[in-house]
Amino acid sequence: MLPFVTKQQLLGKIIAALENDLALFSSAAKAAHAAATHEECQPDNKYDTTALEASYVAQGQANRARDIRLSLEEYRKLTLQEFDATTPIRLTALVTLEDEVGNRRQLFLGPQAGGMKVSDGGVEVMVITPASPLGRALLGQRAGDEIESCVDAAAASFEIIAVS
Repeated sequence: MLPFVTKQQLLGKIIAALENDLALFSSAAKAAHAAATHEECQPDNKYDTTALEASYVAQGQANRARDIRLSLEEYRKLTLQEFDATTPIRLTALVTLEDEVGNRRQLFLGPQAGGMKVSDGGVEVMVITPASPLGRALLGQRAGDEIESCVDAAAASFEIIAVS
């Protein structure tokens, strides 16, 4: 199960996905701001909160765009580290886990954008951060180690199959 030819290609896909998300949320924030300030959105009476609600949406979209921009900056300056079977897991590790029934999953330990999924050739890699329970459980571990973490609100055991 080889997800990407190189971690550099994986990093490129993460950056491209963040750029797409940034464009989407920036556009949505501009559209929501335009709606909030449009003359037809001005209140007719003291109970009309349409403009206020639209401004909340615009602010939420702008906040999300800001968060994505910060993540994008982190990934653009990220230095990828090389790992082997004896190297402890830390930021930029690409980890293959296997659960108790033999299901495998690929994880990339990144600085931001936890939960993002990128795929290549039908193989999906999920980005996790050191702040997540699974990310914390992986830090310092090595290939061959077993970890326990909560997945979908239930405790699960995983074996670390490979680290690169």
